[in-house]
This record gives sequence, structure tokens and C-alpha cells, in this order.
Amino acid sequence: MTAGTAFPALAALPGIGLAELDARAALQSRVDRKYIVPVAEAGWLLLRLAPHAVVLDIDGIRHFTYESLYFDTPDLSSYLRTAYRHRRRFKIRTRTYADTGSCWLEVKVPGPRGSTVKYRVPHDLEQRDTVGAGRAFVEEVFGRHGLAADGRADLGPVLRTAYLRFTLLLPDSDSRVTVDTDLRWIAGGRELRLPATAIVETKTGAAASTADRRLWRRGHRPVAISKYATGLAAFRADLPAAPWRRVLRRHFTAVREELHHG
Repeated sequence: MTAGTAFPALAALPGIGLAELDARAALQSRVDRKYIVPVAEAGWLLLRLAPHAVVLDIDGIRHFTYESLYFDTPDLSSYLRTAYRHRRRFKIRTRTYADTGSCWLEVKVPGPRGSTVKYRVPHDLEQRDTVGAGRAFVEEVFGRHGLAADGRADLGPVLRTAYLRFTLLLPDSDSRVTVDTDLRWIAGGRELRLPATAIVETKTGAAASTADRRLWRRGHRPVAISKYATGLAAFRADLPAAPWRRVLRRHFTAVREELHHG
């Protein structure tokens, strides 16, 4: 089942603009719960949430093409700090919204009590393959969070991801749900795809959302997955990958074997 046929209910939902969505549920400091499910299960969840949800709508578009490019140091400081659960870990990426032509530079760091804090600034679309003029922004965020200088040096592009996403607002809790499909990872001229898989992410202030409870009753539990770190580990078996070993074994084994034997 393709993403295009899996979510016909999107068209019937009330829409919400980006400014209003951000005003109600920006959640730059948030608790994220991620689930890996078949695309059909994501469609099931949408139908259950539809009576109580609104969908992000920008100029009539409700299903958006995202592209993220992740940056790291030559010794993969960002990846290794995440793999070893370093308390001063970080993630840096440019995110391009292909449908609107906008681009942002984003830095994510751990927040209190298991939350994630995201900082972002507009970025020149023509410079999306480099941190470029955003270096001062990265330095400011690192300084604010006491990140060591070794994490700031020689940031270069390492891994690109691309996918389709729709975003729901659940007004009863002002929480967000994103559903990503047509998942692709690109690194070193190679590509991994999970066409029948969806990543559902709930973004809440603290308490679980209606979407979480629906998924739990369905037998789905949150998993440890980072599009950057898990994707890079899928390409490179030499890297430490303890936090994502179960996800790699369950969801990436077939595509990894195809990658290495293709």
C-alpha cells in the first residue's frame, strides 16, 4: 500500500495553518515517542484520530515532501555521543520543505526529564548542503548548552533522508502527531528504502496523547530510532549501535542485506 492510497481521510479533516499550529503546539521543548508500524497501521490510526484532529494545511497541501541533511565531525562526534547516550549530545541538520521551497538550519539537544530541545533559524536554500552562514547560530547554541569545542569543528554532510509527512494537531492536548512514509536514507552514493513502513511520532508536553494510547492498545510500543543515527548504522556495520540494535534487526535486516550484496 502506498502513502497516496493509505491516507484518503486526510482530505476530509479540518485544516490548520502553520502559524496557528506553531502558536498552539510549537513544542520546541517536548517529549517525543516514536513508533515503527506498517503503512496500513498508520492509516488505521488516522481514521481513529480523525474525529478529534486537524491537519496541517499550507496552500492546499497536506502531505509534504521533507528532506534533511545531517552534519557531523570527521570523527562522527554527533553520532557517537548519541550511540553512547552522552548527556551533551547534539544533532545538526538542514531541513528542506520541498513543497514550499523553504529551508531551516536546526540544532537539537537533550532537555530536562527526557525531553528534546530544538533550535532553528531560516537557512539559504542554496546553502542547504553546508552549515555555511549558520555557523554562528550553531556556536551560540553549543555555548548555551556547554557543548565542548570538539563538537563544533569541521561539520560536514554525512547522511541525507527524504520522506513524505503529514502533521496532525490533537486539540484536546495541543499535541502533535507526525506520520512519515516513503522513507529513504542516502549516504556515500547508496540508498536504503522502507516503502511499506511508517514512522509515527507523537510530540507532547509530558503526558501521553490520545495517539499514544491508541497505539498502545493496538500492541505498538515506542522504539529507539533516530533517522540520522539508525540510518547511518544501517549503512555502516562497523559503528556502535546498541540503542538501535533491535530496530535494525527487526526493520532493516532485509534492506541491509540487499545493500551489502547488491
